Amino acid sequence: MKRSILVFAASAVMSGALACSSPMTTREMGAAVGTVGGAAAGGIVGSAVGHPAAGAAIGGALGLGTGALVGDRLQAIEQQQSELDKQIKQNEQELQRQREELEQLKKETKER
Repeated sequence: MKRSILVFAASAVMSGALACSSPMTTREMGAAVGTVGGAAAGGIVGSAVGHPAAGAAIGGALGLGTGALVGDRLQAIEQQQSELDKQIKQNEQELQRQREELEQLKKETKER
């Protein structure tokens, strides 16, 4: 009975995560994975002491918080990487423009 409650809770979290209409952010994915992992670990620990449902609930809550924090940090790193990629692209375009300008100046100098 207690195992079926844990399976039901885990499947409810996963189906809720999969039912989102838009793609999940890294933070949301971290929170979902943390919740399921924490609930599973808490259920296992809780069953060892005779309270699997309480263990799953506590583990799920701790996993949610931890997963959200980890997911938030990963999302910040992804955003920073995206900004760096944009800056690199802009620098490459400017470099190419300057090369073309230099070639044009060389041609003009030879023609004189």
